Amino acid sequence: MVLDVTEIQKIIPHRYPMLLIDRVEELEVGKRAVAIRNVTAHEQVFNGHFPGNPVLPGVLIVEAMAQTGAVALLSMDEFKGKTAYFGGIKQAKFRKVVRPGDTLRIEVTLEKIRNNVGLGKAIAMVAGQKACTAELTFMIG
Repeated sequence: MVLDVTEIQKIIPHRYPMLLIDRVEELEVGKRAVAIRNVTAHEQVFNGHFPGNPVLPGVLIVEAMAQTGAVALLSMDEFKGKTAYFGGIKQAKFRKVVRPGDTLRIEVTLEKIRNNVGLGKAIAMVAGQKACTAELTFMIG
């Protein structure tokens, strides 16, 4: 199932400038999602991070991963219309600098869902290379 930005906004509450995924290329409801983020040079964050050496902050990569996982969770019938909050971030590792012009491919696999808590493993890739990996905990409210 492919979702464009309009369809993503029907599932998660994020809006510009904090909607950090451009499309969902694969969705297995309650199990897995793959999203794309096109990193563009005119994003405001690059004015200060870092002038003359633009680098996408790692926290924004992790947030894009969380939004990808939230799409998989909040597509489930029991969670539709709810919000997925961060419950935790473990083992976040940043392995590659992400710059304007890069395309992030973000994959989140949900490993456990119990009551209103979800656990998932996330990976963000650029050109087939790992940029970031993390274990995420989602709290559904």
